[in-house]
Amino acid sequence: MNAVIDTADRAPARPAVTHSTHKLKLLLKREFWEHKGGFFWAPIWASAISLLFTLMALGMAEYVLRSHNGLHINGKTTINGLDLGALTSQMSPEDMAQLSHGITMSTATAMFWPLLVLGFVVFFYCLGSLFDERKDRSVLFWKSLPVSDRDTVLSKLASALLIAPAIATAIGILCMVAYLLLLSVFVLIHGANPFTLLWNPGNLLANAGVAIAALPIYALWALPSVGWLMLCSAWAKSKPFLWAIMIPVFAGVLVSWFDLMSVFNLGSSWIWKNVVAHVLGGVFPGTWMFEMNPTMLQTRTDASLDHMAVLKGMYSVMATPQLWVGVIAGIAMIIAAIRLRRWRDEG
Repeated sequence: MNAVIDTADRAPARPAVTHSTHKLKLLLKREFWEHKGGFFWAPIWASAISLLFTLMALGMAEYVLRSHNGLHINGKTTINGLDLGALTSQMSPEDMAQLSHGITMSTATAMFWPLLVLGFVVFFYCLGSLFDERKDRSVLFWKSLPVSDRDTVLSKLASALLIAPAIATAIGILCMVAYLLLLSVFVLIHGANPFTLLWNPGNLLANAGVAIAALPIYALWALPSVGWLMLCSAWAKSKPFLWAIMIPVFAGVLVSWFDLMSVFNLGSSWIWKNVVAHVLGGVFPGTWMFEMNPTMLQTRTDASLDHMAVLKGMYSVMATPQLWVGVIAGIAMIIAAIRLRRWRDEG
């Protein structure tokens, strides 16, 4: 009897309310698992291929060195094969500084291929992000869930501007370390200490720090490009790739043809550089480097790379009007994509 009374007096349980941040987390997980091949495996395969090319180049260098009787230094000293220990012992401090600078630069370029693949992954991901779900009619299922169009589009935006670049950058840093390991084996075989010749912790951490520090700049710079691609993905009934390419290109052709930029005392090349190239190529890392302040890019007197100068040059892009005009345009196009997704649910 008491059990019946307790049950009757007990207040009805309230339905669980899912917090908006939890919804966004689930949506981000959905985007990652649906596009894991592009976000995760594509940079890994690009890194593996670049490391394979490095290994082939080292193997070819080893073959060439062993096929000669010796190596001449300054026309006087001859070393059988290649003794890097003896070679570096005869270098001046200036030569060692130049060597360290070259190793730092070559180590940084090891991240090139994963970041290049990132540009293609983000481009085609954004282009199909809202079109594919209408094409396969899965949009009807996702609209039946308690998730707004705004949250869905923003999760795709965050995946393109934050998740994919962060993963590619992390893989690029690991590729940089693997590149140094390959060089270390080559150096060790030829009688030198790789820890003193290659592994400069300051330069390695500085390269990784510069790559991580570039992520906010990439997100802001790529926003108008991502916004345009997602707008085309939400708007186009078919062939979003052609619409995304043709509209900016035809706009540039018309402006150049009628010389409309002369009204603003600007050449026709302005629209191609600041509009067409930015909209179509902004998703590729490093395209913002053309807007850097060149006076901030300096090298030290010892010929080593000044990473602080590189950081100042990178963040000088934040002071350019083109960046913030693009951000405003990108936000406007994302809002339009949200509205279009709310209306377009046909296949």
